[in-house]
Amino acid sequence: MTTCKGKLLLVEDDKNLGFIIKDFLEMSDYHVILMEDGKTGLDAFRKGSYDLVLLDIMLPHIDGFTLAEEIRKADSEIPFIFMTAKTMKEDKYMGFRIGADDYITKPFTTEELKLRINAVLRRVKKSSSKSNKYTIGNYTFDFSSHLLSACDFERQLTRREAELLQMLCLNMNNVLRRDVALKAIWGEDDYFMGRSMDVYITKLRKLLSGDPSISIVNIHNTGFRLEVKNKG
Repeated sequence: MTTCKGKLLLVEDDKNLGFIIKDFLEMSDYHVILMEDGKTGLDAFRKGSYDLVLLDIMLPHIDGFTLAEEIRKADSEIPFIFMTAKTMKEDKYMGFRIGADDYITKPFTTEELKLRINAVLRRVKKSSSKSNKYTIGNYTFDFSSHLLSACDFERQLTRREAELLQMLCLNMNNVLRRDVALKAIWGEDDYFMGRSMDVYITKLRKLLSGDPSISIVNIHNTGFRLEVKNKG
């Protein structure tokens, strides 16, 4: 799995501009889903998991402002940037009132757009020490939605898979004791529950196998350790 800076939803009805932005950002290690109108953009957002949304304002079917409001209803935390040919102050004010993280006026350079995206994502990363979201190598794990995702991967976890992965994340690079995990998730510590937990550990290893820097190590007679090697 190649290093990925984030998964972006781009909603832009100008086909040429959309493809130029998508190609440039993908060359810069972003994974980009491109939609050409507000309706398909909203459908794509509801079906996927994204780190940031790029929105044109003048869109067919659902305009960018309305689309942003619908996205905010579904996820109050997702950052987004408006891209628009409109230069009226009222439109900028409207965008920021809805909750835009940034606003870029066309024509703009792809390099400027990339710098703005990087700045927004840096800010979001700093402020999102909400312990419901975890970074595991190239993966993002959202415990509240039980969603494990990477640039080209998405998996809805079962309740027990999510609870076990959360406990591993909370003890990342340290040992998670078997008895502690069994009592917290399965309610008791016995042989059969232990075998059940081993099956779930195997499932999680497979799900995280796309990133070789991640491993779940078995600590004999003690528990497990989720290890993430520093790529730097």
